[in-house]
Amino acid sequence: MARDKKKPGDDGLQVICRNRRALHDYAIHDTLECGLVLTGTEVKSLRAGVANLEDAYARIEGNEVWLLGSDIPEYAMGNRMNHKPRRNRKLLLHRREIRRFAAKAEQKGYTLVPLRMYFKDGVAKVELAVASGKQEHDKREAKKKAEAQREIRRSMAERRRR
Repeated sequence: MARDKKKPGDDGLQVICRNRRALHDYAIHDTLECGLVLTGTEVKSLRAGVANLEDAYARIEGNEVWLLGSDIPEYAMGNRMNHKPRRNRKLLLHRREIRRFAAKAEQKGYTLVPLRMYFKDGVAKVELAVASGKQEHDKREAKKKAEAQREIRRSMAERRRR
């Protein structure tokens, strides 16, 4: 079965879930798209749009990358062969990508964090990031910048209305 041709401007992404906490708690340095090894009931559960990446992280073990702590609830219509909701899931990357990411993640203070899970042209993907933890003062500063940007946008919109 051939895939449909993409239309211009259509990226084919259907976002399942985002890890908003990661953007708040970590400074993102580099991102990479990874495939995800799933069972049939996991795919059906994801198609229903339920998953959680809040406490998830990735770990490199040997020449493989694993997603730990992600929660994909059991499929409601599944039978006794249903999957375990919080099992470890293998991420699909090329060897050179694993080596490049491993070198960055091995540095002190860096970790691999999933940012979002989505379907791209019908295939489940995870956006993985190399991140370092933010200090409390960094979080406060980011909040101040966001508030300032919001205020600028608000005043510009008000100015356009006049």
